[in-house]
Amino acid sequence: MKQFFLLLSCIFILSCGSTTSIVKSWRDPETTIAKEQFKKVLVVAFVKDETTRKIIETRIALRNPIFKTSYNYLNGTNLDLTKEQKLKILNSENFDGVVTMRLVSIEKETHYVPGTNTSLYYGGMGGMYGGMYGYGFSNWYGMYSPHFYDPGYFQETTFYLVETNIFSLKRNKLIWTGTTKSAHITNVGETVDAIMETVINEMRKDGSLPKK
Repeated sequence: MKQFFLLLSCIFILSCGSTTSIVKSWRDPETTIAKEQFKKVLVVAFVKDETTRKIIETRIALRNPIFKTSYNYLNGTNLDLTKEQKLKILNSENFDGVVTMRLVSIEKETHYVPGTNTSLYYGGMGGMYGGMYGYGFSNWYGMYSPHFYDPGYFQETTFYLVETNIFSLKRNKLIWTGTTKSAHITNVGETVDAIMETVINEMRKDGSLPKK
């Protein structure tokens, strides 16, 4: 478990400019985010490293003033409390919702990148070659030779699947969950932004949030 949290911390530290898409989502058919009318929502990033946790939670909290970072309420002074004691703290602070984010898995995909198609340079005798007559061999060879040696290759891409959950404390239940898939990541802030945008778009599609 310790290694899992350390890995998650490294992923979020190294993430940026990611390409993010929704993999799956679910919403409670009996309610919507709009109906809940949240007034104060706790943001929790399940990351062992405190610095990374603060970066993630702060980035999400900046999106809406009702979002509050969990590190201000659940930190080193009370992390050993029981679940009931933690819920008591949240109730006493008038929280009515919670948003959580956590890494669920890492996947690697390999695909083939084809090499340069040299047929273009051999099929146009009246076009491509028409302007080459009268030139010496060195000109002709210098123009086309690099394309003879551009083979295809296999490229491996690493994808990070992150789960975002929304809980209603008033109902004491999960009301929305979604898993996103991100690649090409190098900065924590931009990746969190991409995940949140993807989540919001999905909630607008399924009716959890009103459309623009």
